[in-house]
Amino acid sequence: MMSSFDYELPAAAIAQTPVEPRDAARLLVATDPNGEVEHRTVADLPDLLAPGDLLVVNDTRVLPARLHLRKPTGGAVEVLLLEPLGTNGSWQALVKPSRRLAEGTVLEAGDDLRVEIGDVLPDGKRAVHLHATGDTITALDRHGVTPLPPYITTDLQDPERYQTVYATEPGSVAAPTAGLHFTDDLIDRCHAKGIEMATVDLAVGLDTFRPVTEEWAQDHQIHSERYRVSSETLEACTRATRVVAVGTTTVRALESAARGTTEGRTDLFIHGDFDFRIVDVLLTNFHMPRSSLLLLLASFAGDRWRDLYMCALDRGYRFLSFGDAMLIARAA
Repeated sequence: MMSSFDYELPAAAIAQTPVEPRDAARLLVATDPNGEVEHRTVADLPDLLAPGDLLVVNDTRVLPARLHLRKPTGGAVEVLLLEPLGTNGSWQALVKPSRRLAEGTVLEAGDDLRVEIGDVLPDGKRAVHLHATGDTITALDRHGVTPLPPYITTDLQDPERYQTVYATEPGSVAAPTAGLHFTDDLIDRCHAKGIEMATVDLAVGLDTFRPVTEEWAQDHQIHSERYRVSSETLEACTRATRVVAVGTTTVRALESAARGTTEGRTDLFIHGDFDFRIVDVLLTNFHMPRSSLLLLLASFAGDRWRDLYMCALDRGYRFLSFGDAMLIARAA
């Protein structure tokens, strides 16, 4: 029952701003086979891993997907781009206000970007078409705002702090937040220790924040996301002593690829007694109660997840996107 994945998360425990430097975030380490727990920082990661380990990261980049636009009459409209609908410039989006916008309405962002309102889609979404002068991503960088999770209410002074330092593939509307702790220096020190690094690309969608509302997890309709795992990454996983996935999105991509399809959309729902075929260790932030991300963690870690979360809360760890992290080995 989903009540088994509930816990009390005080508002004060939800991090509103990232720490500086990135790798100063606290790290709860639960990799000891005897169950001992350590309290370190992410900067200690090279000392916690070993030569032959493989770090796998999601190199997706968060789009500046929130657009503040104007109707021809001058009224304000907000459009949040969710994901492309094909390759012709059409996107699935959330539009406010939506009901008062007829199909074909053209909204202006500037001389180089217009947004045309299209069909009504399920779940209150709309199709929109972007008309950019030149490159669309360049136009979005100029006019768009990086969307933050709904539980972050403090303005972000530097939008790059909601990007990983290795982000290269534009396409997400939410960050793979475990990777926010990495710095170039930390990556260099991992390489010097003999720890390899590989990448996957999974476009993190807004539905990652959607709670599981069904009483039984198996009744939940999990969202799907676009992903790609290269043959080079899979080969590196095969060679590695341990595969250390940075973030739940990386786990989802790798375990989807392990089931035979290395590119496309995945609706893999990781919960309960799941057969993990690739990932041995997980570096992850602390997740919302009753979320699909918490279900994934519980499947990976076993019942000890609750004791670890209570320990983290008691010791003042910071939770969610800008919070601290956990390094945990897969349950036997």
